[in-house]
Amino acid sequence: MMTKKKEDLGNIRNIGFVAHIDAGKTTTTERILFYTGKTYKIGEVDDGTTTTDWMQQERERGITITSAATCCLWKKFNINIIDTPGHIDFTAEVERSLKVLDGTVVIFCGVGGVEPQSETVWRQADKYHVPRIAFVNKLDRQGADFYSVLDDMKKKLQISIAAVQIPYYQEEQFLGVIDIIAGKLLTYNGELGENILTEDIPEELKERSAKYKDLLIEKIAELDDEFMNKVINGEVITADKLKASIRKYVLANKFVPVFCGSSLKNKGVQELLDGIGDYLPSPLDVGPLKAFSSDGKDCQMRSPSVTEPFCALCFKVFTDPFVGKLFYIRIYSGKISTATTLYNATQKTKEKAMKILRMHANKQEIVTEAKAGDIVCLVGLKETVTGDTLCEANKPIIIEEMKFPEPVVSVAIEPRTQADQEKLFLGLKKLEEEDPSFKVLYNKETGQNVISGMGQLHLEVMVDRLLSDFSVQAKIGKPQVAYKETITKSIQSIGKFVQQTGGHGQYGHTVLVMEALPKGKGIIFENKIKGGVIPKEFIPSIEEGVFEAAESGVLGGYPVVDVKATLIDGSYHDVDSSELSFKVAAEMAFKDGLRRASSVILEPIMLLEVTTTTDYLSQVIGDLNSRRAKISEVSERKNLRIIRADVPLSEVFNYADVLRNLTQGRASYTIEPSYYDKVPSELLLKIIGM
Repeated sequence: MMTKKKEDLGNIRNIGFVAHIDAGKTTTTERILFYTGKTYKIGEVDDGTTTTDWMQQERERGITITSAATCCLWKKFNINIIDTPGHIDFTAEVERSLKVLDGTVVIFCGVGGVEPQSETVWRQADKYHVPRIAFVNKLDRQGADFYSVLDDMKKKLQISIAAVQIPYYQEEQFLGVIDIIAGKLLTYNGELGENILTEDIPEELKERSAKYKDLLIEKIAELDDEFMNKVINGEVITADKLKASIRKYVLANKFVPVFCGSSLKNKGVQELLDGIGDYLPSPLDVGPLKAFSSDGKDCQMRSPSVTEPFCALCFKVFTDPFVGKLFYIRIYSGKISTATTLYNATQKTKEKAMKILRMHANKQEIVTEAKAGDIVCLVGLKETVTGDTLCEANKPIIIEEMKFPEPVVSVAIEPRTQADQEKLFLGLKKLEEEDPSFKVLYNKETGQNVISGMGQLHLEVMVDRLLSDFSVQAKIGKPQVAYKETITKSIQSIGKFVQQTGGHGQYGHTVLVMEALPKGKGIIFENKIKGGVIPKEFIPSIEEGVFEAAESGVLGGYPVVDVKATLIDGSYHDVDSSELSFKVAAEMAFKDGLRRASSVILEPIMLLEVTTTTDYLSQVIGDLNSRRAKISEVSERKNLRIIRADVPLSEVFNYADVLRNLTQGRASYTIEPSYYDKVPSELLLKIIGM
């Protein structure tokens, strides 16, 4: 394979499609693969024939479950694409994709506008500082309104936006788009929209086109004093100058240009591809990667160049039934060849990549080399997991880790037969390695495996995969809310484990200060022992005891979160002290602290958005009030009402059936995890079963 010239990096686009469920990400990806010549037939979501929705579970449900990587060539641009899920249950897939992408296309439904998951993925893109362009899709549908969606975006997304295209209708039929920068009308001929006709803008639309071009220029001028001076002085703003300014502020994450079209009807997709090349960043535009030394203290920088030392992030692990484990990596610097020995700086182990694969959804192309800017799969790694940094052993570096949301729903799972026991264990272990938002715990009190995830659909898909991918027969319990436990005041607690037997006894004595932490901080252990009060070799066992004790609280056996445990004192015995005795003493101290620090149960609160007709507004609000919902907003969209509320997850299990019955099937809803909050005292006894 030829070595890429440095300037070729400027033509790479690592981009993703993100959106609310059913906004058209997969359909758009399918058209892009067709127009770029990567595929020769357009697949359809409804037919289960799309390229990137290749899993059996995706084709059965007509939704994207796992992010799929593919690549294509458009004009001079090499585009690596990740098609992400829209359903909130699979938000971890979006999270890890955004971590490694240079830019993204956010797709909005021309009818639904800015829906809840649209806002969620927008916030995720903000977190990773990912530049983006927007595509308003489905403008062929009845009720679509491009201009309302623009207003919705301005109101909810709090960033400077402006249209670079507006839709063209004739007798309410969507026929094409008006490119307001070039000042041309684009319509599409041929069954698959492959022939584009470029014409002058019709007389009746020239005024509207000029208005939106002025708005576009105004938005850029607000961001750029030099550009503003040119406008004030009456200089001609050429298309090239305007595009260059748009690109500058897209890369700076200060501006989002809005495209429009209908992917299903094959309109506007080629112009979106042009927009990806024109406005979204290359690895060179993103600039050097900021990482850390192997001890996590010193800041390190790696430029996006093949001459720099090798550095890559493993952002996904997937178990292929035929190939085995696939390790998806984004290469930030350097290059790698087949059978190269790598250093996993996170795990501090050496790894060897036996194969390098360029992925096209579930199809694999073996390559001998991969370089800075590439997204590829490695085969043959042993110890690597999601979030690990791969680099050169003599130039170790650690990329900042990814953070994933906590699970909110749990179910008990057990094998149907004794023969399934080991297969269940191995299957669950592999699924947990693949998906950081999927957790497996063993409940000592009930003797059951408990799996936790982001929602009922998430767990349903995981169980389905156990059956289809790992041939495991299992029995599943009813979904349960994933409650948490925390403390509400600081306390000093003592754990003393003393046992005398015929020979050596056991002696461990620890004193902890336990204090509440802000939401989302988890469990933190700090050692403040001085002067050898407890020998250093026992400290790791004490820390292990704290973390094990936190797996199960004292109120209902739920995991403990947001507590800092500081070891301040204790004592030891020259003969009887051991690692085990200090581990047990730490567990005793932690449990004692929970009992005396006014522990409370926390429940997941969901952000619920219900869209209903006016006729059923009062019934829906009344029902939500009975479910402990806190309604934050009731807005209007044409003849519909949109209710936004925070509601405990425990109150909205099977809400789909309730809403269907309340509104005769005329309402819909979306729901996503928002935060954890204290359970009201009157419900506490019911939850902990007293």
